[in-house]
Amino acid sequence: MVLAAIDIGSNAARLLISETSVYKDGTVDYTKLCLLRIPLRLGFDVFDKGFITDERKSRLIETLKAYKILLGVYNVEAYKAFATSAMRDATNGPEILTEILDQTGIRVEIITGQQEAAILYETHIAERLGSNKSYLYIDVGGGSTEISLFAKGQTVFKESFNIGTIRMLRDKVTEEQWDRMKWYIKTYTRGYQPVEAIGTGGNINKIFSISKRKEGKPLSLELLKDYYKELSSATMEERKHLYQFRDDRADVIVPALQIYTSIMRWAEADEIYVPKVGLADGLIKVLYNERK
Repeated sequence: MVLAAIDIGSNAARLLISETSVYKDGTVDYTKLCLLRIPLRLGFDVFDKGFITDERKSRLIETLKAYKILLGVYNVEAYKAFATSAMRDATNGPEILTEILDQTGIRVEIITGQQEAAILYETHIAERLGSNKSYLYIDVGGGSTEISLFAKGQTVFKESFNIGTIRMLRDKVTEEQWDRMKWYIKTYTRGYQPVEAIGTGGNINKIFSISKRKEGKPLSLELLKDYYKELSSATMEERKHLYQFRDDRADVIVPALQIYTSIMRWAEADEIYVPKVGLADGLIKVLYNERK
């Protein structure tokens, strides 16, 4: 089957088209045919004004029109389109989804933070690493951070926090929100030590790429701290020049590193695996299981 996932986040809208095939041993292979990311940055509107402006709404609709064409080009059999934190908070979110359906034919569903965490878990990364350890999934987005703990072969918890990179850039994260996340992680990881982290999201993927680590090898907490110190002391122009970051990566990567390193410290996790998957990959697997 050829399946597609559309993830409309606070920073970007992603389209993933994958072909699924069953190997002779029964395992399912997911082959990426197309992966696109458009930095719409809806969170800049929503976290400042509470709604999505006409300008960004138009860009979103034009983006989804292009995605709809690609669904046809690749003969996609089924798709899912989900919107996350920014659309959850936008007062005009529901009416925009109606406009999207009318103008593109794409039906978008707004999902909760808990649903987002559950879909990310569908990538089943921890199960491939081993069932004798505890793994903390950390997905940092523009509007929220989703965290799940997998230990002793089962999920211990899934939680979402309104702490994200764009919210931080707009100074919309309070000390109380940080304290709540710290308390939650320290409380619920106690008794499940040692914990190893699994990081998803564009920012940790980018850090992994510039680290030149081999696939499957984890990054250390100390290395992430070093990158945080280096990048936070550099200007936007310096970050773009030194690492060839785009504008929409050069600004959010510093708050993202602050979130990852804080969570790892609170969970006493010394290493983080970076499998380079995200919400769209989880959506594809959810969709495959439904179709199967």
